[in-house]
Amino acid sequence: MFVLLCSVSSVHAETVTPAVTGCTRKSLQETVEKYLDALEKGNPSLMPLATDAKYIENRKEIAFGEGIWQAPLTIDFQRSLFDADICETFSEIIHTSSSHPYVIGTRLKVVDGKIAEVESLVTDEDDWLFNAENYLKYSSTEKWDIIPPDKRTDRETFVQVASDYFEIFEDYSAFSKVPWGIPCVRIEGGAYTNPQNDPNPSCTVGVPKGGGVPMTNRRYIVDVDMGAVVGLVDFGGADGLPDTHTFRLENGKLRYVHTITVCPNGCPKIPLPKDMPKQ
Repeated sequence: MFVLLCSVSSVHAETVTPAVTGCTRKSLQETVEKYLDALEKGNPSLMPLATDAKYIENRKEIAFGEGIWQAPLTIDFQRSLFDADICETFSEIIHTSSSHPYVIGTRLKVVDGKIAEVESLVTDEDDWLFNAENYLKYSSTEKWDIIPPDKRTDRETFVQVASDYFEIFEDYSAFSKVPWGIPCVRIEGGAYTNPQNDPNPSCTVGVPKGGGVPMTNRRYIVDVDMGAVVGLVDFGGADGLPDTHTFRLENGKLRYVHTITVCPNGCPKIPLPKDMPKQ
């Protein structure tokens, strides 16, 4: 999210990449397919769940069968990242085909072939800049092809780019560290930085300049093959807004940025930056 919401004093959380073995890209893809099938049927028992599996929705642990699992959910579009280094996945899921649209970001943690954690950010009309129709319109037309092996970026660079991007919210001087690309577009809840279809758009539209907003509890899922990384953070500190930022890099430069942000207690009434296009 590129609009300043609040300023909360907090200490940055360190990100540690655990040493995990026992999964492959293919096995993670198969697990995600089972998760998506279960979600569409409203039946969590269809997933290969570990005995002590946890379900976390909007940062609160609840029982499987509650929350978004209370009814079947048609998936109108989804895109998933697979991180075999840490056996985790992330899926962007869009539902527009009912009177209650959603945009969902889900992390799966897989241990010994079983899903140990399902963590979802479930956004709807009460959340930041929410517009599922716009999200579907723009996300579904983007090209997130597999990156050729000789053009891939290493894992550490993905994490650094995401980290530098997050640093801008606290200190604008970090702006120069981010490898901004042209063209680059951002979907922020449903707001879009290029509704006029400019052939050379920039993701710098709406960049916050005030600083002072910590992005804490940072966790990263990296898909080197897809050229993407998602950062799961608390926007504004531990008592801030649950948030995900997904980044796609091409030739080492930002190409796409997607954000999903939950407003647990209502969204702040803050106008969009003056350089943000009318939607």
